[in-house]
Formats: sequence, structure tokens, C-alpha cells
Amino acid sequence: MDSLTQAVLGAALQGAVLGRIQGRRALLYGAALATVPDLDVLVRYADPVSQMTFHRGLTHSVFVLTAMALLLAWLVCRMWPPKGYTLGRCFIAFWLVLITHPVLDALTVYGTQLLWPLQITPQSWAAVFIIDPVYTVPLLAAVFYAVAKGLQGRAVGVLSIALAFSTVYLGFGLAGRMAAEQRLNAAFEQQGIAVTDVRAVPIAFTTLVWRGLAKTPEGDYYEAVSSWFDSEPPELLRLPRNMAAGKVLDGDPLHDRLRWFTDDWLRYDVVGNALVVTDLRMGIPGNYTFRFQMAERDNTGQWVVIQPRGWVGGGAASLFDGQKLRLVWQRIFTQQPPLPLAAWAAQPEGHAAGARH
Repeated sequence: MDSLTQAVLGAALQGAVLGRIQGRRALLYGAALATVPDLDVLVRYADPVSQMTFHRGLTHSVFVLTAMALLLAWLVCRMWPPKGYTLGRCFIAFWLVLITHPVLDALTVYGTQLLWPLQITPQSWAAVFIIDPVYTVPLLAAVFYAVAKGLQGRAVGVLSIALAFSTVYLGFGLAGRMAAEQRLNAAFEQQGIAVTDVRAVPIAFTTLVWRGLAKTPEGDYYEAVSSWFDSEPPELLRLPRNMAAGKVLDGDPLHDRLRWFTDDWLRYDVVGNALVVTDLRMGIPGNYTFRFQMAERDNTGQWVVIQPRGWVGGGAASLFDGQKLRLVWQRIFTQQPPLPLAAWAAQPEGHAAGARH
């Protein structure tokens, strides 16, 4: 989730649990503590695949953060015993602030290693987009109210209401994802289309319209769009994953790690002399957020695996395109016109990071 949301969630939680002891400082302490798991972004890796797949690892582990919360609670109670702190109350406050960070991250599609160091596929529950004003704004408003009024009156109750609303909203997102997946499965069954995996992910900034993905036994995949308010089957677009092109990466450790991290939701494209690997889970056709060049042709025409480099084109910034957002939000309430998935998928292929173009 975005940093602002994590900070206001932490502020609201610590304010609700320790606000009457710490006063307004609880909001500041909670916001600061909630950002601790993301300090792993300060670690610089040699390539963007490692940067992506090692993020949300050790510092997002429920085991590590639980131990950290216990240590912090012990230190606070030892250093300020007359302040009204108890070990149990401090531990609950710090644990909630720290643990809700990775849990909220796991409710996005990126992938969070909640059980690190266990090497299971990162959790990617896809209940909410990485930025969602409906989730963040009520928490932000409640924190501002607490700052203005202090935490000795009704502000703690306001924080608690905002926290309850945010929790219910996440449940609504999970229900929306499951409903979208049911609609997709029904559409595939009705049209006689065989698929091996189906998942829905929230489209930009809303949980009312969903982007669907499905793999086929032949190695292709479908893009789909489905809204809560649809009366007709979702629109479908079949695209190739180009699995044969990815064979040159067999045995490459970084490619294996990327497959593990994304649960193998990858596509391969030959663009000139570059082999580009795309994470299909994030973005929309033609505007996928994470793309990497992982091999290139040498002077003899043979493929050579290289240290991955970022691939520029589309990406997360394109989701802020005003025309695309207008079409997405229009699609919430009506299926006509459908989103131009085929036109978006046909956009230019981009270029390697740092390459001339």
C-alpha cells in the first residue's frame, strides 16, 4: 500500500490504543512506526528483479515484526514505568501498528512474504488497489480530527470508527474479487473456453470494477473486465504469453525467483534484440507496471541471459492518464462502450532503461 495510507493507519491504531496515555504524540509515534517495514527500500540491489522480489520480505515477516513489537514494548515499559504503560497494552499497540502494515500490503496484488523465511509464494490477496482514496481518506480525516481536538475526548471514538470502516471496506474488496472471479469462470464456461487459472485484481483506484486474468492450457492468457453492476458477460481479450520465447531463461536463478514471486503470471516478448519479461498482475494491457529485459541476442544471433534491466514503456505512470481513468470509471456503471483492451495492448513496446530511443 502507499506510504501515506500506511502512516495514517499506524497513527489511527496507536492513537486508539495509547492516545489517552501519550496524547497527540501517539499519532506521530504510530505514523513513524508504521513506516518501519518499508525501510527495506533503502537496500539497493544490483538489478530491478532483485529489487522487486526482495522487497516485502524480512521486514514484512509476521515473525520478525512480532518480535520487534515485544522488544519495543519491553523497552518502553522499562524506560517509562510511571507513565501508565503496561507491557500488554504497549505490545498490543505496537504489534497492531507493525503487523497491519504487511497485512495491508498482502491485500494488494504486489506480493508480500508474510511468513518469511518460509519460501512459500508471497501473499497477493488483491482486495484493494495500491492507492484507494475510499480506504485512505476516512482514516486521514480521523487523524486530522484527533490532531485538532486532542485524544482525551471523542477523538479516540472517531479513530475507532474510521478503523472499523476501513476494515469493512477491505472485506468488501475481498468479496468483490471473489464475485468477479465467479463471473469470469461463468463466462468461460458459457463460451466453452478452457482455462487453468483465473484471478481478478482491482483496476486503478477502485474496487467497483475488476480486471480479470486467466491462463489457457495452450500457453495464452485472457484479459477481462468486470464490474459489480454488469448485466452482460465481461469483455474478453486473448493474448499470447509466448512461452517458447522464455525457454532461453530456463535455469536462470533470477527468472526462477521472478516466477516464484509472481506465481508464474509472466509473459515473454521479443522486442528487436531484447527478450522482455512482463509481470501480468499489475497494470492493464499495454501498460503493465513491471517489465524487465532479461536476455538479448549477441552478434551471432544467439540469445544471451543478461543482468536484468528495467523496460520503459507504459508502466504505473500511465495509469494516471486522464483519458484512461475516465474510461475506467465510466466502465464501473456501464458496459458500453467496453474498455479498448485491444487498442491498449497494441501500444508501442518501449525500450530498455537507459537505452537511447
